[in-house]
Amino acid sequence: MEELAKEAGITVRTLRFYRERGLIPPPRREGRIAWYDDHHLARLRTIAGLLERGHTLNGIADLAATFESGRDVAEVLGLGEPTEETPVRLTPEQLADYFEGEVTPENLATALDLGYLATDGDEIVHISRRLLEVSAELVREGVPLSTVLSSGRRVREHADALAEIFVRVLHAHTKETEPAQLRPLARAVVDAELSMALDRRLRREDGTQPPKAE
Repeated sequence: MEELAKEAGITVRTLRFYRERGLIPPPRREGRIAWYDDHHLARLRTIAGLLERGHTLNGIADLAATFESGRDVAEVLGLGEPTEETPVRLTPEQLADYFEGEVTPENLATALDLGYLATDGDEIVHISRRLLEVSAELVREGVPLSTVLSSGRRVREHADALAEIFVRVLHAHTKETEPAQLRPLARAVVDAELSMALDRRLRREDGTQPPKAE
């Protein structure tokens, strides 16, 4: 314990306090000997980093409990499943920097439930760099992360419905279950329709009308 505390730059008393609060997992025991490893050191450094960013110990304990109950990366990402998205590995401190002031236990629980986040030891994995960066940009523009996540849940429902339409059409009219052209064709249709839908919606919002055909 003394060696771990020294490596982490804290006192043994602080280390005991963290352990009692459940901020770090219990050590591996062999008889009366308690063994701490790099996992414990990484967790202590994470705690220090979050404290520096203004998180309270109560908040860190809640975050730790949320992550402990989350799904691991293999469950969320799947093994060998095709994807065009690039996962991103983050430390808890880096995640806090992406969404300054918005990384709460409630938001983390929602992100874990949606499968946006997964845990891999002391690292966090976001399933999509594109979604991560867009979500962070929306938060910087003033949209609460809770709203981003709830909107993401609704978007996913519609995206699943769109995917079902395309797959059913291809199953009905082609012999391939997932021909190479499926993804780009589907994206092109959705992108065009979404662009026109945004145009229609924005025109209704500002009271303008579409140009009349001559």
